[in-house]
Amino acid sequence: MTAMLKLLYKPLGLVIGVAGGLAAGAIFARVWTMATGQGDAPEATDPDRGWWEVLVASGIQGAVFGVVKAALDRGGAAGFRKVTGTWPGR
Repeated sequence: MTAMLKLLYKPLGLVIGVAGGLAAGAIFARVWTMATGQGDAPEATDPDRGWWEVLVASGIQGAVFGVVKAALDRGGAAGFRKVTGTWPGR
């Protein structure tokens, strides 16, 4: 029974992951705009942006995505356990 419940978590985890990616993108855009006053973060291939700006933006984006993903994954697993009594991980 436990294995079946853990299998049921897989699609839920996928939905949580997609939602997390969307949320993280929106949060990063807001953080970047607040920090720099610029609407768009630099892309690595943007010839008008310097190395430092591209790397800082990428680092901030990675940190935001990591924190949002961990928070949603952990929250989803805790909610799943609350509903089913089974932790979806190992």
